[in-house]
Amino acid sequence: MANNKEKTYWPHMILGFFILGISLGYWTVKSASSMPVQESNNFMMKYQNADLNINEIMEKKVLFDKQYRIELSGKETMVLEDENKHSKLKPVDPVKLSMGVNDFTYLITKKNGTVIVDANVSFLLTRPHTRADDLMVEAVPYASGEYVIKDINITKPGRYTLQLRAKVGDAVGYSEIPAYLKP
Repeated sequence: MANNKEKTYWPHMILGFFILGISLGYWTVKSASSMPVQESNNFMMKYQNADLNINEIMEKKVLFDKQYRIELSGKETMVLEDENKHSKLKPVDPVKLSMGVNDFTYLITKKNGTVIVDANVSFLLTRPHTRADDLMVEAVPYASGEYVIKDINITKPGRYTLQLRAKVGDAVGYSEIPAYLKP
């Protein structure tokens, strides 16, 4: 009889690959769950609501854009260097914010320049990629031809977005302007 002293290692390799697969699966789940998912707040509402009603939202926005205009007034913008010279998108210079209390003034007018005095206006100061620092003003007061948001306290430097929703009758318009607070 032949004495076969060769050992086969393939059962050990299969067991090793199985343990490696379970370890990598655990690592993937652990690292993915450590990164929090932030909801989008486009159109100043939860993503699910915007997704369900996007056709109605867009119809009201088109109706608003045909008749009215939203402008932020009295704010200085930062001039950014155009790093992507070949882009077809026009870069928007962000509004320059100051540390502490900020005020924002919006004008809502018809296309012919008539000021709208009875709009239902709400304002949201948000940061891109997080909703932790959101500041919402549900009813922006109208005063002397302007909609004024007062006493918005900004303490963290970085990027922000100024969002405004104006409802006039059935038409709903949106304004989204980037802003930046230098450290």
